[in-house]
Amino acid sequence: MQNYSIKRGHYKNVEGVRLKDVMETVFGPAQDEGGKFVCSYGALTRIVAWADKVALHVDTQANPSVDNETAVRTRQAWNAFLERATGFDAKQRSKRVQEEAKKDVPDVP
Repeated sequence: MQNYSIKRGHYKNVEGVRLKDVMETVFGPAQDEGGKFVCSYGALTRIVAWADKVALHVDTQANPSVDNETAVRTRQAWNAFLERATGFDAKQRSKRVQEEAKKDVPDVP
């Protein structure tokens, strides 16, 4: 499972069923399973997503044996979904992950 920070003020765009709308815009039909939204797309055989005021939570299952075209198309859709759902583009998400990793590293004397 991955957790992605949501940009300040952006939560209103993915609150409740709005997250399902974002998923359906990018991936196609999604089902509501107890407040978590489930769909599939390309190489991702199962995508489960839900959000709270702090983060977007996503659990995925992938099919590693897809062709290159499907893998590229899936990666592009995945990045589009994360940008719409979190408010951060790929570069901003990467920078935030690096900053969080630096916080977790203990100081070495």
